[in-house]
Formats: sequence, C-alpha cells, structure tokens
Amino acid sequence: MSNSYPSNRVHGLFAHARYEVMPTAKIGDDVLAHVPPTVTLTVTAAQNKGMAPTLELATRFAESGYRVIPHLAARMIHGRSELAEIVSRLQDAGIAGIFVPAGDATPPVGQYASALDLLVDLRELGATFDHVGITGYPESHPTIEDDVTIQAMWDKRLYATHVVSNMTFDAEKLGAWVERIRRRGVTLPVLVGVPGPVERAKLLRMATTIGVGQSVRFLRKQKSVLARIAAPGFSPDRFVTWVAALAGDDNLHIEGLHVFTFNQVEAIETWRQRLLNATPGG
Repeated sequence: MSNSYPSNRVHGLFAHARYEVMPTAKIGDDVLAHVPPTVTLTVTAAQNKGMAPTLELATRFAESGYRVIPHLAARMIHGRSELAEIVSRLQDAGIAGIFVPAGDATPPVGQYASALDLLVDLRELGATFDHVGITGYPESHPTIEDDVTIQAMWDKRLYATHVVSNMTFDAEKLGAWVERIRRRGVTLPVLVGVPGPVERAKLLRMATTIGVGQSVRFLRKQKSVLARIAAPGFSPDRFVTWVAALAGDDNLHIEGLHVFTFNQVEAIETWRQRLLNATPGG
C-alpha cells in the first residue's frame, strides 16, 4: 500500500485524467475553448457516422497540441487495407495512442468481429503505438458474461498496454474486479472510467445526437447509468476519493482516470480544476 495521503492521490489522478468526447459538430470548438492541452483526449466512434469523424477530430486535436487517443472500433472497420490507411493517417498526425473496443456494429461492416481480430492485424502490419487500450467491465457488460469479458482481456493482453474500464459507480465492485483480473494474470495498468458531474437534460440531448438507432441502444444499455448519474445521492467527488484509496494499493496497479464527459467539457473541466485546487499537490 502506498504511503501517500488519499488527497494527494486524488490530486494526482485529476492532474493526469483524460477526457472522452464524442465526435459532434460543436465539440471541437468546445474543447479548444475550455480544455487545456495538458489533458489527454479520447475520441469515440459513432456507429451511424463511420470512422471518418473520429479520425478528423482526432487529427484536429493533435494539430492543436493535445495528446489524442482515437477509438478504433473493430466492427466498424472493413479490413486490413482500411486499417493500414487509418494507421498511416494517425502516424502522419503524430498520434501515438489508440483505444480498441469491439464496437456495437451488428453485423460487423467487414472482417473484424472482435477487438482481438483487429489487434492481431495491427501486430502483423507492424503498427506500433505507445498506448493501446482495451476494454474492461467492472459492472458487467449488458450482453456478455463476466467470465467471457475477463477471458477476452487475457487473450488481448499481449497486444495492449492498458485496460480502460467501462463506467463504474461502485468502488467495492471496482476493487473486487481488479483483484479478480490480477488473479487471472492480467497485469496491465487500469484506467478507471468515471462519470463527471453532468446535467441529466444535457445528457439525454447528447444521447439523441448520436443517431436514433444508436440512441435507443445507448439508452437501453445505459438506463441505469442515467438514473445513477442523476440521483440526488450520487457524488463523483466521493467516488473519486474511493478510487484514490484503491489506487494506493500498488498491487492493483490503478494508473489513472478516464472521464466520460458526454461532451459537457466546460462543466467537467471546472469540476476538475476545483478538485485540483482543493487537494494538495503531493
């Protein structure tokens, strides 16, 4: 267990937190206006829009001085030739990190049915990135059993550098899940997915901007997420303090925070700065 005080660890987690944004028309300007270039940005892939908006936004952020990690959703990419073009474009833009989820496209648009399929092809293409994230599910995937998701992490561990957890609200479940994947031999550092303090009305509007079909799937899978974010008793501040306590256990190897902004980046950055100013710098 680390000897640093929890408040120091909260400061450290927020100093290096990264923000997930969705590729909408306004988000580029909003990020440039409100988010300092010291914050790492991850850019999701919207099934109804294809990969182009993700790559365009990621390139714009990289040109503006941000460290950027685009989502390469495997089931949205047609095959090796398109993947090679994407890799070349990212490398030309100086982008050194990627996140590889399977994605929700059903059926897949091409030959990749899983994230592992794409990761194997990346290796065979000789594509190297400093950061390669894969998905973890502390609170269970809505359609896949926990044993299957943990086995998938085991299968992908040799192709990745980090596990990025899906959104979670329960520190006890989070700790138990990390201990479980460590027992299974998955030693990659974990970035914990957390929601920031977002307004429910804006969150619902955000869901509708990603397309009607996508929106329905999002709401169906994440209805408990919406309810818990909007619940009067939910405090992201308290939850992050619990995450910081877990991060003090070196055996868990919790490395940082992945903040789901739902594109409310001004509010999220105000929250982050408040907590940075309220905690010791270590």
